[in-house]
Formats: sequence, structure tokens, C-alpha cells
Amino acid sequence: MPLAMVSPGQEVRLIAIQSGQRMRKRLADLGLNLGMTVRVLQHDGQGPIILAVKDSRLALGRGVAHKILVEPC
Repeated sequence: MPLAMVSPGQEVRLIAIQSGQRMRKRLADLGLNLGMTVRVLQHDGQGPIILAVKDSRLALGRGVAHKILVEPC
């Protein structure tokens, strides 16, 4: 399921990024790699999605979040 469909408070594992090489590299530079677990902190249907990634927070636009496929942990 796309990351954009995950409810706040839920932990998920990244399984695929349906985008070009540039976007995959950009997300890897931000700390998002396949196989890692992230928690959705905020997702209210408007604005960015806030993720807990390791010891930091990351905001992603909803368009990018639709391209990231995840599975529940």
C-alpha cells in the first residue's frame, strides 16, 4: 500500500519506491532506504506527511508519499 494511505501512529516497512533513480537517491540521502521501519507521526489528509525516521523527523509531500510502497510491521 502507498505510504500516503497509512494512518498516524502506525509503523510500516518500506518495500518499494516507484520513481526514478533521482528520487530514489534523494530519499536515500534523507535516510529512507528499503527495508527500514518508519512511523507516521502526522497525516491529516492535507499538507505533508510527517515521519519518524530513526532519531529524526521527516516531512514528505503527498505526491512523493504515493510513490513509496510500504507494508505493516
